[in-house]
Amino acid sequence: MRRLLPLILLATSTSTALAAPFQQTLRLQGVTFAIAAVGEGSTQLLQVRARKGLKAYPLVRQELIGTVSSAEVEDLNSDGRPELVVLVQSAGSGSYGSVQAWSAGPRILEPITMPELSGALSSGYMGHDRFALVETNLVRRFPINNPAATNAKATGGTREIVYKLVNAKDGWLFQPIRSTDLPPS
Repeated sequence: MRRLLPLILLATSTSTALAAPFQQTLRLQGVTFAIAAVGEGSTQLLQVRARKGLKAYPLVRQELIGTVSSAEVEDLNSDGRPELVVLVQSAGSGSYGSVQAWSAGPRILEPITMPELSGALSSGYMGHDRFALVETNLVRRFPINNPAATNAKATGGTREIVYKLVNAKDGWLFQPIRSTDLPPS
């Protein structure tokens, strides 16, 4: 028995190098989403299985840079079809956040585009994003960094960007509708 103990400890310690697996099942408006993400280091493989009644949607598989921190479901545009929003956080000092999202279409999970920050919205951005669904909006908050600041110590307050889900020319899009810079606390 004493010889097995070191082997068990070795197996336990090597498994900590894997990114923590994420599994969650969410339901809304008759659609069930089963979200799973596993991976090693700073990447994960995300799988989304969805079903409405007896009808299964095609499997979504996507490689992520970062780890899934949470998932939420809401009917963001009040059309009777729920949206799945998966929140991802990257490793490293920037801890950059990103969003992977889909709308439950008639036949497939339709991808939702999250635009890159640009222009005035990106001024002072160095990561540390936090996302949340608030009513029918996606809200993103991040510390604003002054040019002389380091990534680890923001000095310029917090920027909050509110996004609305819109049906754009090329598909679903999170469109920024409002931005507010909050003073340092």
